[in-house]
Amino acid sequence: MTKIFLQCRECKKEYDSTFRYICEYCFGPLDVKYEFPSITKDTFVNREHTYWRYFELLPIQDKSNIVSIEAGMTPLIHAKKLGEKLGLNKLYIKNDSVNPTFSFKDRPAGIAVSKAKEFGLSAVGCASTGNLAAATAAHAAKGGFPCYVFAPSDIEHAKIAQALAYGAKYIAVDGTYDDSNRIAAQIGDTKGIGIVNINMRSYYIEGSKTLAFEVAEQLHWSVPDQLIVPVGSGAMLNAICKGFEELQSISLINDVTSMHVVAAQPHGCAPIVDAYKKKSSEVIPVENPDTIAKSLAIGDPGDGRYVLKRLQQYNGIAEESNNKEILDAILLLARTEGIFTEPAGGVSVAVLKKLVDDGKIDKNESVICYVTGNGLKATESLMEVLPKPEVMKADVSKISAVIR
Repeated sequence: MTKIFLQCRECKKEYDSTFRYICEYCFGPLDVKYEFPSITKDTFVNREHTYWRYFELLPIQDKSNIVSIEAGMTPLIHAKKLGEKLGLNKLYIKNDSVNPTFSFKDRPAGIAVSKAKEFGLSAVGCASTGNLAAATAAHAAKGGFPCYVFAPSDIEHAKIAQALAYGAKYIAVDGTYDDSNRIAAQIGDTKGIGIVNINMRSYYIEGSKTLAFEVAEQLHWSVPDQLIVPVGSGAMLNAICKGFEELQSISLINDVTSMHVVAAQPHGCAPIVDAYKKKSSEVIPVENPDTIAKSLAIGDPGDGRYVLKRLQQYNGIAEESNNKEILDAILLLARTEGIFTEPAGGVSVAVLKKLVDDGKIDKNESVICYVTGNGLKATESLMEVLPKPEVMKADVSKISAVIR
């Protein structure tokens, strides 16, 4: 069995793996650390096609505590048509829009709810911009937990409906995501609820590193040149880097230091991009995010300064895209590769296009573009730029006349 413990990201103090998430000495975040058993590439042969195939690399101690809705092992698509449009020969889309609740959030939510079961907690919840609400609610339903969702009242209707369908109690907060996050933190601590992305955060973020494990395995255990990652809180980008580093530490992949990481944010809520371009280590919060990419509208990113450190570590770039560029990118991806993404995925594609146009990504580099959510969850903004269907009488001759 894999031995796990917690370590402060700042002062490096170590703790046993318990229900805690902040260092009692310096108040830094706690990360899960491992003493891995002997693992080879053959370890994962003939295993289930979910992210639980990497059980030895994840923080659940007893398999009986796993709460699974069969998420993960999503397609890594060689996007040849999109690559031709952008001028890239080795472009791959990691398509997490096809997870069971249609976003990458099934990964961290599944780990956190499983750990809540392992800790014997009685209820779970989350602060959310939409996708995590659905993912947490679905896993809570499967695991038999009451679920409380704290989210801004203006998130996309489809995401509200999805969370409610799974049985969650939705607390619609008249405010921003950061307001919702603050309230969830206080209620979670006072009532002993496992808020997956707050007091369960140390374990929760481990789910996102499976986005590195799968890409490496799908590339036959090779390291890509460029990673394009949409960024809200910054936790996913940090976790993906951690995942590649862990694979290197157990000799499943070669040196990752040549890898480049791109943090993609939407204009109107791009505090990490602003700090990067100012060469500052301080991320100034955006008080009132204004972007169609609502799932990335986190004005005060919890892992913001750690993203800046990752960009420095991996010779990376932070870039933003505006609403028009995001919408154009959604349609470009849909009409070249048949993948319909929500605006967060449009941010990734739009930033990728911008960097290629600026000569910052070479045409022969292997590029992984992470598409993290499904377009059907956020159709409101896109409908405004799509053509309106003309209603025609059921007359074959008239309809035939307009078919070219």
